[in-house]
Amino acid sequence: MNFLKKTFSPTILVISFLLFFYTFYKSEIFWLGGKRSYYLTYYFISSLLIFFSILTFFINQKIKEYLIITVISLLASLYLFEGYLTFKEKPSNKEFLYSKDLILKEKLFEKRTGKKWDKRSRFEIYNDLKKKNNKVVVSVGPEIYLKNNFSIFSLSAISNSETILCNENGYYAIYQSDRYGFNNPDTEWDKNKIEYILVGDSFTHGYCVNRPDDISSVLRTLSGKSTLNLGRLGNGPLNQYATLREYLNSNVRKVLWIYYEGNDLKDLENEMNNQILINYLNDLTFTQNLKLKQNDINILTKNFIKRYKDRDRNIDKEKLKFKLFKFIKIFNTRNLIFPPPPVPTPKLEFKKILQSTKELTEKNNSKLYFVYLPEYQRYKSNYNNKDYNLVKSIVSELNIPFIDIHKKVFEKEKNPLKLFPFGLYGHYNVEGYKKVGETIFQYTKD
Repeated sequence: MNFLKKTFSPTILVISFLLFFYTFYKSEIFWLGGKRSYYLTYYFISSLLIFFSILTFFINQKIKEYLIITVISLLASLYLFEGYLTFKEKPSNKEFLYSKDLILKEKLFEKRTGKKWDKRSRFEIYNDLKKKNNKVVVSVGPEIYLKNNFSIFSLSAISNSETILCNENGYYAIYQSDRYGFNNPDTEWDKNKIEYILVGDSFTHGYCVNRPDDISSVLRTLSGKSTLNLGRLGNGPLNQYATLREYLNSNVRKVLWIYYEGNDLKDLENEMNNQILINYLNDLTFTQNLKLKQNDINILTKNFIKRYKDRDRNIDKEKLKFKLFKFIKIFNTRNLIFPPPPVPTPKLEFKKILQSTKELTEKNNSKLYFVYLPEYQRYKSNYNNKDYNLVKSIVSELNIPFIDIHKKVFEKEKNPLKLFPFGLYGHYNVEGYKKVGETIFQYTKD
């Protein structure tokens, strides 16, 4: 106890300052001040602890002894309660649906095709294909750039490489990337006229089907004209606008802005915390000249694939480390006591992005269309997407043609779930993508 009495005051003073500086780092550096209001509570707590720890240098030994017992008891109680919450913790809805449906998908696939479901992980198939072709990569989304401060923010992927996507239909979707790392035949960039250019997230990218079953390939086939797919896994509205700023050529006739209701506005919340992306919105002259930096993009992305590969090899250890880190930070207990405030829908930013996109396409003499994609949950349970009317009203106000895939495709199906892999959670299946592509073509053809 004597040792504890001697070290108690300096220890909690150091801890209090560390908590204050960590709060400052998370609030002002990591989130660039975007979540300052949330961290005000922690600023107050850490400041109070600093004041309290200074006072403990001047109290008598008996009171200090009581304080030590109280602090130890409080910490023990907090960690016991955190352990209880951790034990009770359930996987996210997305994780639950994927794991719950996977076994059923495997059985249905084997029953319908007589083939075995490919149970390899992305990095297992990556290692297998790497033995035959050294230019094999896995698809990596923009989250690696959102979470790290690099001199460039890549809006594409590794160029001229066999790229592994995902498996929701029993097989891994794989494509040969073009000169800029997008999912296109490379020769599309050399065409004199481009009929369509598409921006969007994984649904636009072509998850989890092969060519010619993705939306852009369907449009390419139906129109008989060149089509460029600039969709990327994890893209939100600001990423999409920045992509157009970097890769939109003057020979493009029609621009398809493909919006996915499941997460696009949520992705925008994260994108608004990246200074490079914000520069596209605030400065119409800003550019990274990414077409000239493909080699840098290749190097950066390959380094991350190596890191992800190492993490995938030790996935169980990584999950354990993540849970342990959350436990040490008393994550669940803190969220219960100080729940994060609901983040307001970034409607003003979304409208500004669409307005800027319209101005960009008009300046380019291109026609802009807004394509609204519905999510799986809309047809699985009682559903109310509060942002549907908001998005539609913004698009209408800007006088952008609105192609509602929910009404034009899914609502007309007796069983809309049949357009998802085996009727279960995931991206659209081959039939789903085909009907989306056919509908877009009907509403945009001359």
